[in-house]
This record gives sequence, C-alpha cells and structure tokens, in this order.
Amino acid sequence: MKLTRRGFIAGGAAAALGAAGVYELVDHLAGSGPTRPAGQLLPEQHLLEGVRIVHQDGVEVLVPPLHHQVVTARVTSDPHSLVDAQRTLEEILAGLERDYEATPAGLGVTVAWGLPYFERFVPDQAGSYIPHDLRAQKSVLLEARRFPSDPDDTVLERNDVAFLLRSDVRDHIDDAVARLRKSSLFAVTSLRRGFAGGGFEGGASLPKQMAMSAGVPGADLIPDSSELFLGFTSTQRAAFGPGKIANFETLGLVDLRGTRYFANGTHMHLSHVTEDLEAWYINFDFDERVTTAFRPGLQVKPNVQTVAQGPKEAQTEADVRRDFARTGRIGHSAAIQVTSRLAAEKIGPDGTRYPKGTAIPIRADFNTLDNPFEFSDQPSELVTGPAAGIHFVVFNPTSDDFHRNRLAMDGVLPDGTLPLEPRDRNQGFNSVLRTTHRQNFLVPPRRHRSFPLAEI
Repeated sequence: MKLTRRGFIAGGAAAALGAAGVYELVDHLAGSGPTRPAGQLLPEQHLLEGVRIVHQDGVEVLVPPLHHQVVTARVTSDPHSLVDAQRTLEEILAGLERDYEATPAGLGVTVAWGLPYFERFVPDQAGSYIPHDLRAQKSVLLEARRFPSDPDDTVLERNDVAFLLRSDVRDHIDDAVARLRKSSLFAVTSLRRGFAGGGFEGGASLPKQMAMSAGVPGADLIPDSSELFLGFTSTQRAAFGPGKIANFETLGLVDLRGTRYFANGTHMHLSHVTEDLEAWYINFDFDERVTTAFRPGLQVKPNVQTVAQGPKEAQTEADVRRDFARTGRIGHSAAIQVTSRLAAEKIGPDGTRYPKGTAIPIRADFNTLDNPFEFSDQPSELVTGPAAGIHFVVFNPTSDDFHRNRLAMDGVLPDGTLPLEPRDRNQGFNSVLRTTHRQNFLVPPRRHRSFPLAEI
C-alpha cells in the first residue's frame, strides 16, 4: 500500500485501514527502523539488550522498539498436566529465541504471571517460594488496587499470564502471537498493541502522524518530533532503572525465602491509560505543561521536549513539599521521584554501585490507539474508534514499591498526603489521564519463565 503525505494527513490511511489496521502505518512511517547494537540473552526476562542510545537536547535517550504488544490470557491446561504445559511453552519460547535475536531488531519476550495462576494452579508451592517484601511485610505480588485519582470503574484485572512482545519488526511479534495461540495452552483475554518512536536526531516521530491518521481529537497539536502523545520525551537513559536494579535480589527489599528460584526475577505492573490531548494542549500552555510534567519553577526553553532527569535532578519529599507550599502545585516526575529514586547509595550483590538519586523502575510503556484494547474477550468493554493513550508497563522490585510510586503521583507521600483533590489540575497529569485497567504480575527469571513452580 503506497501512502502519500497528503493522503495520510487527510485521514485516508485511517479510512483504508480501520482502527486496528492503523498500526500497519508504523512500518510505512518508520521505514526499516533504527540501526541496533548486538545483544545477548540475559538471566532476566525483563531486560532487553541492543537498545540504541542517542542524544536529544544534550540528554542521553534510549530508542525503544518500534512495535509493542501485550497478550493477556487465561490458562486452559488441565492442572494435572501442568508439567507437560510447562515443557510445551518452553519449547515455543526457546524456538522464538532460536529464530530471533533478543534485541529490538529481533524479538524481546517477557512472560509475567498473575496471582490467579499461582492461586489456582500452584498454591502450595507459591506459599513457600514467592519472595517476601521486607519493607511492606507482604508478598512481592499483590492484587492491583485503585488509587485516589483512578475512576471508580477502573477494572482490576485477574489474568493468569501476560506476554510482553517488543520488536522493530511487526511480523516478528505477529509470529510470536500465532505460535502462542496455536499451542492451545491459553485462551486469549486481550490483545494490546502500540508503538514507540520519537523524533530522534531531528526526524519526524510516530505519535503525531499516527494520531492524525486515526483522527484523534487534538492530534494536530502534538509536536512534530514528540516521542509521546503528551509531548515530552520519557526515555531519558538516567530516568530508567539501570541494569539489575529492579531485580528481587538487588536492593535488599526482598527476602528470597532461602531459595534462588526467583532470583533474577522482578515485578511487573500493567495498565491502560487514556489521554485527553485537547485538554492538555489547549488548556495548558507550554510553561504549565513543563510544571505539570516535571516540577514547578523548572526553567525549560520554549518547545524543548527532552529534559534532564538524572540523579542530580531527582527531587526529595522536602523539595516537593516546598514547591507545593509556594505554588499549590506538584509535578508528575518530581512527586514520583520521592519514592522511585534511591534515597542513599546502594551496592548490589554483584558489586554494582547505584548512586543516590538513581531511578529504580524500568519502564516499557508505549503509545496506543487502542480503546482500550485491540481485542478483548469482553466485547462490551471495547469502544468504537481509536483513542490516544498508553499501555503502561513498568518493572519494580515489588507490587508495594509500584504502589508507593503511584500514590506519590497523587500527592500521597511517605510522610503524609498533600491537600489536593484526586484529579486536581494542580496535581500532575491526573486531570487529563484516565486509567481503565490495572493488574500486577510476577516476572520469573528466564530459567523459570514457563509455568513457574509447576515442576515442584
């Protein structure tokens, strides 16, 4: 299919392809994709090698894979044949690794397991093996919860498993989905598709072009080179947890309970969030968008999209409270940094030094036009037509660690709650975001990614 810019901007592409088919435009717009460095399989499933680094406005930025998809599912295997299912799934995953290198140029696969799987299939083993959060004095894997700014109808999901698939080549992801579905091990509950790609090194980015092709209100207001629908770059290298920092064993937050079974594993949160582009760009001028995205008083040159977010820029609770007392506002990044950055230097068990202010979460979120999903086994929850949003995927050491970060976004800080209404315009992004679905998952290490604990 040949696309002209004129036809594309006029919305002809959206009309020809439909809401779901609009994702085919990613390859037309991005061409062959960026050049990628080589990588290797790591013990950690959640770490993806071969991610390119570029400089934007003097800041190191990670170039994420172009295509992303999350497949959630319910296990259909008989509990008595779980070891056979474990062997079958591992064969599928090993086959994908043989066929595709584990980088964005090939295919990144992360398998994450929800509480319903552990409760239904391996409850006794889970009771003995799932790591314990020492700070929260709870399991590392908790049920999802609603937060103060979440709508009352935010769905707290209970999927057995989620597969996160990342690649610069859509066909690689489609092949992986086909192999998983052919196995008959699972009943798919949702397909969540999206894309990532900023205007790296001066090029045009995907979000504006994709949103305009889909006819999303406010799409014309997105900056031409924006990495996300809301305008600012989010993949600053220093804003991502480095290396193994989100592993269960790294920061001393987790008790592995006398076994290395889940060492090199982590926790994953998955949610879907819609974004009101018109409210963001029409009601907030550039300076207010900077305040909202980062912090009050931050000076950023007009139309700059990439802002430094390293350890030196990390905000403390005292900083956030001081800014709130002065302006009545909190910034999204600043508030979350209170709980998502190291308050003191840490040395990992492998000797790696993590300086004060280092980010802990490792994000893998991506833009989407799903509303809320490309497919759901609950058709009533699907809304006709595309919508700007994000499938938010993030790796933290525990569920509680993620919950602390998300509460901080709402002004609920470790030493008390700031007096803000849950969706107040002065409270970060919350007035233009709406979370539709949430769930927490446990990500085993690669060696135990297939039906964990089934063999015990």
